[in-house]
Amino acid sequence: MHPIATLRRLSIDGRARTPLAWAFYDFANTIFSFAVISNAIGLLLTNGLGDSQGNLWLGIASAAAVALNALVSPVLGKISDRGGRRLPFLAFFTVLTIIPCIFIPYPPIAAGIVLYCIALFSYQAALIYYEAILPEVSTPTTRGRVSGLGIATAYSGSVTVAIVLLVGGFSVDQRFIVAAAMFAVFAIPIFVFVKEPPARGPIFMRSDIRNSWSQIFTTIREAREVPHLSRFLLGRFFYTDALNTVVVVMSVFAVRAVGFTDQEALLVLLVLTLFAIGAGLVWGVIADRIGPKRTLMIVLAIWVVGLLLAGIFVAKPIFLIAGALIGTGMGGMHVSDRVLMLRLSPPDKLGQFFGIYGLVGKASQVIGVPLYTFLVWFLFPRMGTAAYQVAIFSLLGTMLIGLFLVRGVPDGWHGSGEPNPEE
Repeated sequence: MHPIATLRRLSIDGRARTPLAWAFYDFANTIFSFAVISNAIGLLLTNGLGDSQGNLWLGIASAAAVALNALVSPVLGKISDRGGRRLPFLAFFTVLTIIPCIFIPYPPIAAGIVLYCIALFSYQAALIYYEAILPEVSTPTTRGRVSGLGIATAYSGSVTVAIVLLVGGFSVDQRFIVAAAMFAVFAIPIFVFVKEPPARGPIFMRSDIRNSWSQIFTTIREAREVPHLSRFLLGRFFYTDALNTVVVVMSVFAVRAVGFTDQEALLVLLVLTLFAIGAGLVWGVIADRIGPKRTLMIVLAIWVVGLLLAGIFVAKPIFLIAGALIGTGMGGMHVSDRVLMLRLSPPDKLGQFFGIYGLVGKASQVIGVPLYTFLVWFLFPRMGTAAYQVAIFSLLGTMLIGLFLVRGVPDGWHGSGEPNPEE
């Protein structure tokens, strides 16, 4: 079938541009994630403040933004559900990501740290509204494929901005401006081509704050009653601690510990992303054949090997091998743990439990990145670049804890949200 015809069949209004415009927002925001979060901010801070202070403030800024987002995300989600109008909020938080991003590299550096916190908070807040727009661009039977289209374009955004930064030879300071400009341009289609119904009622009420948090605590209590779900979520907290920290600190480690140049570090990130893209497709097939739990165990074991290599051998060839392993495992982790969560969750509570699933991921960021950066801050004056190796071993420790916990989780259906093909 022709690609345009395929997109029309996926769309709720029969127009190919509708799901494509929605997916392009994934392309746009991933540009910010790759160029700013995974690359430029860490290098800006360590170049300007040195390894010790730079890493410390990277951890503080990242944790502060994510913690605030975790605190208010239930209320933001409630607002998303109430009025039925999400595009205005998406536009507000998109602008609140782009504008601060432009000015992050300008002195004083303290102002840049504050602006980064605002941009990172807004970037994550925008995702709440973006994901909630999916029903407005797809039908119940096509949402999986439209969501997959978004994931594919997201990876394309990472590759595109990496190539632009490499070919353009942009400095670390200039990367913030390039990322902001590209984010702004590629975010435009969703606001032009996606249409929402009129608002159904008041957008926000004061009682929403209390009700949102009450629902979270109720969901946590209910999750504890589901066999093996609490153990899995606790394991997920530990292994996503390593995943989320690597995303933030990879460029700094590559430049400050291993000795790559800024441009070479960009190339390493690009290669890691390409491995994640290719491996994601393969891991999906493996998960269908041997089950998500066994797949996740293999993925976590690969991460253990990659982190061991990166922590023991601070040399460029070994680091490239470690990066390839981590990139390969990154795609598999996203694929397998989502499916395992689906198997463990009762079908009538999927939405509630996936909210906790997401909250666990954010909580691990609040702890993981500060722990890593604190170790570098504390040990660098005493150990030099070896402090980075010790910090990597802290990630290895959390990964091993996560692997141990997941090992005790069964791989069956147990009345989950996914039908058992064996019955």
